Amino acid sequence: MRDEEEYTRWMKSAQATLASARSDAKEGFYNWACFKAQQAAELALKALSWGLGVPVRGHSVSRMLKELGEATGGPIEGLGDCARFLDSLYIPTRYADAWSEGSPHDYYGEQESQRAIKCAERVIEWVEEIWGSL
Repeated sequence: MRDEEEYTRWMKSAQATLASARSDAKEGFYNWACFKAQQAAELALKALSWGLGVPVRGHSVSRMLKELGEATGGPIEGLGDCARFLDSLYIPTRYADAWSEGSPHDYYGEQESQRAIKCAERVIEWVEEIWGSL
């Protein structure tokens, strides 16, 4: 049973977070752009799960993607590398103690932020395709 309202609520949050990631990247806040891209993908996957009435928990984009791919029969080929990359951004983009020296902003640049944003866009597109096919 589809819950359009719940899907839309979570997807709006995913889209707003992705827009914020783009803004941060434009302003040079690359570590925050990376983190927000991870969050946008996570929120989109949760939109699908809540919309389907089978909420997933946690923060692993790759795990949620796999579970939702199995639940919907939606092929996830080509998204694994993106999902793993986004997973790698969840903690070290925010916490200085994830690094032996420096702060998170020292370790992320434009290239990483653009890759993260592109990966989040791909996950969001996948979610929208799956949702539209149900």
